[in-house]
Amino acid sequence: MFKAELSDPNILKTSFDAISSIVDEVQIQTDSEGIRLDALDRSHITFVHLELKASLFDEYVCDEPEKINIDTDELMKVLKRSKSNDRVIMSLDEGNFIITFEGEAKRTFKIRLIDMEYEAPSPPELEHPTKFDIPFALLKDSIQDMDIFSDKIALIVDSEKFRASAEGEFGDANIEYLHGEKIDTEAKSIFSLEKIREMLKADKFSDVATIKLGNDMPLHLSLKMVSEDGELSFLLAPRIEADD
Repeated sequence: MFKAELSDPNILKTSFDAISSIVDEVQIQTDSEGIRLDALDRSHITFVHLELKASLFDEYVCDEPEKINIDTDELMKVLKRSKSNDRVIMSLDEGNFIITFEGEAKRTFKIRLIDMEYEAPSPPELEHPTKFDIPFALLKDSIQDMDIFSDKIALIVDSEKFRASAEGEFGDANIEYLHGEKIDTEAKSIFSLEKIREMLKADKFSDVATIKLGNDMPLHLSLKMVSEDGELSFLLAPRIEADD
């Protein structure tokens, strides 16, 4: 038996808003400790990891581990129907993932599980030379600023500042943020702006983003709940060819 109740549907909605724009199908794994998923997009550019601990839920029961194979677009269509004050209840029944919203009315949706050959991908073991926090809203604004001129973005960090810059045919943009961390090296990588924008759809998950950067290394972007009951993280491959 699997059943999970949550008083705030926005946690699921914001997570899968980002996840559904990156991957078409996922395998959600449940056990007594909580819910998790690991997925890689078709082009093998973005890796996504979601973990929601059992302690996050108002009620959580999972007698034995389950693998829930689901189409992310179909799941997102249902989650978008939630209202902010709804209680959301998730369960499984005969090949269906059941989501119930309880508010002014009780609304139940059955999403059919899909057949998929799946082996959960593992992220590469990377040692990034730099790590720092940035307010999520500031990061999202910066990406929107860059979007004016280019489809790629350079992310640079040194001992004092984090910089995001973009150059295009009609202009360029540059944002600087004093990070206040102990960083004793400089790192720079170039990324697809569109891919970063997909990750930043998860804007209600956390107020702070933790970034790890290296020279021509994947971007590691992590969002953690203040309560530490949940984490949503991404690994994005750099655009090496854009450096010429």
